Amino acid sequence: NNAGITKDRTLAKMTQEEWQKVIDVNLTGVFNCTKAALPLIIQNQGKIINISSLVGLRGNFGQTNYAATKAGIIGFTKSLSKELGRFGVNVNAIAPGFIDTPLTANLPEEFKITVKKLTSLGRFGTPDDIANVTVFLASEESSFITGAVINVDGGLMI
Repeated sequence: NNAGITKDRTLAKMTQEEWQKVIDVNLTGVFNCTKAALPLIIQNQGKIINISSLVGLRGNFGQTNYAATKAGIIGFTKSLSKELGRFGVNVNAIAPGFIDTPLTANLPEEFKITVKKLTSLGRFGTPDDIANVTVFLASEESSFITGAVINVDGGLMI
């Protein structure tokens, strides 16, 4: 499950519509897709990999709606892993840090420089960094990992 939009504003300036749109895409979308595929996932002892965000772990100014959805995905992942473990289904989440994508392309340059200074590896991640962890979680090598949230953040959270 990988969907994410932002409608960044402080809560004081955020409209109900901006709040709801982010909730609908980022969190309700995870529910809808997982629910629809659940019978096949259980039947095949599949794996569910949800994409969250570091913002779901630490918050971010002007992103109450986005943070709520990404924190919700973490709670969803942990709870669902408890429900589906008895069927041999693994449920995990990836919490990317700042990744070089269209979602981060329009961030102010000064902010990007600050984030890179705070990141142990001194750079933004790439989509391949996320893909590599996703491939691992989808493989048999991760068969004893469930309910986990894996930060892919270049050391930003340490």
